[in-house]
Amino acid sequence: FTVGFVRTAEKMNIQVLPEHKLSSVAPLKQCNVEKKEVELILVKDQNGVQYTSSSIIPTPTSGHCAGPTRPEDDRETWGKKIDFLLSVIGFAVDLANVWRFPYLCYKNGGGAFLIPYILFLVIAGMPLFYMELALGQYNREGAATIWKICPIFKGVGYTVILIALYVGFYYNVIIAWSLYYLFSSMTRELPWLKCGNSWNSLNCTDPKSINGSILGNGTSYAKYKITPAAEYYERGVLHLHESRGIQDLGLPRWELTLCLVVVVFILYFSLWKGVKSSGKVVYITATMPYVVLFVLLIRGITLPGAMKGIRAYLHIDFKRLNNLEVWIDAATQIFYSLGAGFGVLIAFASYNKFDNNCYRDALLTSTVNCVTSFFSGFAIFSVLGYMAYKHGVDIEDVATEGAGLVFIIYPEAISTLPGSTFWAIVFFIMLLTLGIDSSMGGMEAVITGLTDDFKILKRNRKLFTFATAFGTFLIALLCITNGGIYVLTLFDKYAAGTSILFAVLIEAIGVSWFYGVDRFSEDIEKMMGFKPGLYWRLCWKFVSPAFLLFVVIASTLTSSVLKYDEYVFPHWSNVVGWGVAMSSMLFVPCYAIYKFLSVSGTFKERIAYCITPEHEHHLVAEGNVRQFKLRHWLAI
Repeated sequence: FTVGFVRTAEKMNIQVLPEHKLSSVAPLKQCNVEKKEVELILVKDQNGVQYTSSSIIPTPTSGHCAGPTRPEDDRETWGKKIDFLLSVIGFAVDLANVWRFPYLCYKNGGGAFLIPYILFLVIAGMPLFYMELALGQYNREGAATIWKICPIFKGVGYTVILIALYVGFYYNVIIAWSLYYLFSSMTRELPWLKCGNSWNSLNCTDPKSINGSILGNGTSYAKYKITPAAEYYERGVLHLHESRGIQDLGLPRWELTLCLVVVVFILYFSLWKGVKSSGKVVYITATMPYVVLFVLLIRGITLPGAMKGIRAYLHIDFKRLNNLEVWIDAATQIFYSLGAGFGVLIAFASYNKFDNNCYRDALLTSTVNCVTSFFSGFAIFSVLGYMAYKHGVDIEDVATEGAGLVFIIYPEAISTLPGSTFWAIVFFIMLLTLGIDSSMGGMEAVITGLTDDFKILKRNRKLFTFATAFGTFLIALLCITNGGIYVLTLFDKYAAGTSILFAVLIEAIGVSWFYGVDRFSEDIEKMMGFKPGLYWRLCWKFVSPAFLLFVVIASTLTSSVLKYDEYVFPHWSNVVGWGVAMSSMLFVPCYAIYKFLSVSGTFKERIAYCITPEHEHHLVAEGNVRQFKLRHWLAI
């Protein structure tokens, strides 16, 4: 064996140390290593890593045992640490930070809303964020293959991969709208400033003539659909007036199709070489929104009425905290804002170096994300205050969320400013960059998750990346037809609603209870040299699963019929929506059943194989199953 090994080592250009020189190499400390691993011949020591004939054993430090040997792989890593941080921030900070959080904060008691928001961030958001980063970094796998730690839960990986794919179908369309608006802004006079264009209706009304006395009857300005800006969005861009509903889609709009092609090409060339290419793109896409937000804030606070808007944003109404809806809004916002559960954090962290401090990364990036949400509110509400001042109405009449805010209200406000073309271009560049890196993250989760699971895809990553991008393009064409907004609304409600909450709940249970918080903490210790504190372990085991269960139940109970403005979707479209949601969720039970049936042995042995980490399957044959002992379930 030794002679054969030496010859093999010489062919591989590896220096084989004579026995008398082995003493100069840092000896392995005593730890629970199987005998066959101890007997392997040490052939090289380089950069603190000891190479054996079949595995890499990191040199133990600080008196800690190195733990199980880590297989040598050729997995690429981030070029620089900042590439990873910007990618995570770019993914987490998306359009919702601008178009949803400020309105939720205003609607739910202003500053008082920050109490449940920060509470849920600390007890659930950060722990889940930290858990996913540590999980990906230790196992160096995507969302599916990471479940070698508890094979029966692998279906969760396929669930989140499919959800990430579904989100890409419609999220790219919103980016395409932003690109279309960006091109449309490159004129001397913005097209949504006045009536009299080919897309305007006979009812189009000059905004200057709309004030509080005309609105009346409880109608808010934000819902007034006959302004030039509102008609440009619904009639000029979406051509919604040419559709009678979701059953009448029509053909894709060629202008939006071209914009969608550009978006897909940007995504493909950002991702085709893996993190080496995407890690450089985020230098622009993750930082640009901050520059633009700051510039828009400076311009916004100089406008008349701006302070009224900011005061409305920050007003504190503690009585609102008595309303359960406020707590549900805070819980769902913190969950969706941080982006846990889409497989993206696991995928990004899997390209980290093994000893990277992901604890610090989790605290930093989740805090940056939430501070960005709060900061963006000032840029938004300073302009909303200006709008309310111009029309002589209250803030509540112009305050809105979602596409109505960023494609109608805000562009209308910009169009009335001196140098409106410049401000419009800047604003839509911000929307474009906010969307691109979030979409990149979702697509990377799909690509990493599947290429790690199917090696043929890994060998043909560029081709698979193209196939994924092209596939999302084809489905997205449904969302840029005359009735495309109805398809987009259906996807938005069902593709990543209850299904993603369910997936993360199962993920949290799988890691904290079946794999074990104590074992997970030991994994983290092997990476960083210290165990997570008791607070984090308690959150993972009890608080985070309870939080997720609360959000799942609350979202189910508060679910309403599918609507877009005043249009109520037909019953069959809700059935289709639930079909989309169930198509991803069913992977969890279906794979569990498949796994149980595919392993051999008695009923008890099958259960044991399904819930025992793959590298410990030999213990099942010996009858030593950790999960069959009470102390496993009580351990923290």
